[in-house]
Amino acid sequence: MRGLSRRGRRGPGLLGTMARTAVIAGTASSVAGRVTARQQAAARDQQELDEFRRSAAPAAAPQPASPDDLLDRLTRLGELRAAGVLTEDEFSAQKARILGS
Repeated sequence: MRGLSRRGRRGPGLLGTMARTAVIAGTASSVAGRVTARQQAAARDQQELDEFRRSAAPAAAPQPASPDDLLDRLTRLGELRAAGVLTEDEFSAQKARILGS
């Protein structure tokens, strides 16, 4: 009758176990959501960079660009640098290519 002489519980009980499980599941869900958001943002940044590089590729017959077009391209270039997608060297090279200098 050894088991009857002890009257206390040994663990957190059913309610404590359920609460701990809920906290762990919530934390895992939160972390997974943040990881997914970061992966999607990285994919978007990479896609923008790829599109920019394609649009910045020299054409077979270069046509004079309008000032508005140059301003748009430089603005997009600055946004990519500010977002951390382009390094300072890449930014400078693309800027020089756009301006033709």
